[in-house]
Amino acid sequence: MSRASHTAGDISLVFSGEAGQGLQTLEQLVTRLFKRAGYHVFSYSEVMSRIRGGNNTTRLRISSRRVACCLRRIDILVPLHAGAMARLREGITPETVILGDPAFIDAAYRDGSQPVVEVPLAEMAREAGGDIYLNVLLAGLLSGLFCLDEALLEDLIGEFFGKAGEDRVGRNLEAARRGYGRGSHVLKAGQVLPFPERSEEARRELLLTGVDAVGIGGLAGGCSFVSSYPMSPSTGLLLFYARHAQEFGLVVEQAEDEISAINMALGAWYAGGKALVTTSGGGFSLMVEGLSLAGSIESPVVIHLGQRPGPATGLPTRTEQADLEHALYSGHGEFPRLILAPGTLKEGYDLARHAFFMADRFQIPVFILTDQYFLEGLCTVGSLDIPSREQESFIVETDAGYRRYRLTEDGVSPRGIPGFGSGLVCVDSDEHDETGHITEDSRVRADMVDKRLRKIESVKQACIPPTLTGSEDFRHLVVGWGSTFAVVREALDVLKRTDLAFLHFSQVYPLHPAAAGIMKRAERRIILENNATAQLGKLIRQQTGIGFEGRILKYDGFPFLLEEVVERLEVLL
Repeated sequence: MSRASHTAGDISLVFSGEAGQGLQTLEQLVTRLFKRAGYHVFSYSEVMSRIRGGNNTTRLRISSRRVACCLRRIDILVPLHAGAMARLREGITPETVILGDPAFIDAAYRDGSQPVVEVPLAEMAREAGGDIYLNVLLAGLLSGLFCLDEALLEDLIGEFFGKAGEDRVGRNLEAARRGYGRGSHVLKAGQVLPFPERSEEARRELLLTGVDAVGIGGLAGGCSFVSSYPMSPSTGLLLFYARHAQEFGLVVEQAEDEISAINMALGAWYAGGKALVTTSGGGFSLMVEGLSLAGSIESPVVIHLGQRPGPATGLPTRTEQADLEHALYSGHGEFPRLILAPGTLKEGYDLARHAFFMADRFQIPVFILTDQYFLEGLCTVGSLDIPSREQESFIVETDAGYRRYRLTEDGVSPRGIPGFGSGLVCVDSDEHDETGHITEDSRVRADMVDKRLRKIESVKQACIPPTLTGSEDFRHLVVGWGSTFAVVREALDVLKRTDLAFLHFSQVYPLHPAAAGIMKRAERRIILENNATAQLGKLIRQQTGIGFEGRILKYDGFPFLLEEVVERLEVLL
């Protein structure tokens, strides 16, 4: 089987099936299997917004090096229901191996010109005990196909289904063994798959989702209270904290609505806790009044905003980067805020930890802006810098003369909490004086506005600079933020141009002071975003006066694929 178009050390494997067929279980099993066998993996699932039926797809990259983005190209395609292949035609090449039940392989690919491996999956699943075992059977088949150690498969099945009882484990083991036996002999003589080399490094690495990374970072930052009303794709983070609440002494509350959720979080900070709310665009819309309350009472709060396409319900199970302006301009009145947008899992951990520090240090709302692609993508990642000591606290012990909103040079007043000291900790959503009592004095009002806004200058001094990747002698500069980091960086590796670089922002507000100088060095600037109006591009122009000569925008609910970024850059350059 000729694989001339195959990228060395890299295989793109795609499953396509219906909701209810167990694709999520299959993804969990297969990624863990290949990681334990010594491969770097990256997987991403795109699903329709329905409980059963539809057409869901999982894209899995198996590589000898760390990878963190999706490919359009499909090396092995496993269709799991009739019509599963229709939406994937663009990625099917003459070298794509189509592996599956004959009933699910489109007739157009069975004329002898396409590498097709027919496996009676439905029949094998029935023999194993029913359709419910199809995912485990497939995991076994792929283990055999890639010559993985069968003991790895058996150990993983035992771990994965261990809590379901001995009989359930035994049935799944039998299904996995059936698949493994068939996978070991599925290819005919002359059919060769160029398997990537294995890596001991991959075996040692962590296998995490974006949810895991942000969740662990929050714990490292001292998070002690989580409140939320479920809304995809942010619900995964709520579930993460709920699973680990007892282990880490967290209070996790599923509130009756988003308004309650943010007000609970403000109450937790007022009492001395460190609170996070997690939501998506529509849910955050309901939190906006609470955000302004945080601005008025100068309360720290960490808001995780998992983006998805809007407006309204939009595409609730897809991805987009269209809520930057929502986070930036929400809330009536003028008050400071900080917006972070991780581009890698390591940044997801680091920035979540950093968010709690900055919220506490400057007494401001801090946003962690992610998206469905970032949160639900699964890949290998190196070690995380887990702190060995407790986080620094900025709470002060109050005295009888305590003033909650004392005017200071940097705008940050000493923050006390009730019961810690002899002072009165008075906060109020009306304009107030230094003690926290209501005032309508115009001079005091102006002083308080100035005081709050002075924090922005202090926050800028702690800005995270954008990351410059590629040629130092660039003439052309791609600019992006958040989850686009990996795909653009790999596109630069493919293009190998000595005049091209990528500037990635993981802190999108306030912008780092050095960013303008870097962008001005470019003869041609290209903004790349997963939205329709280039929201970061507009912010950069507003803040720096710098515009963009080219735009690469995507807003169909899907993330950027490597090949399309390469192609669109080639056209623009």
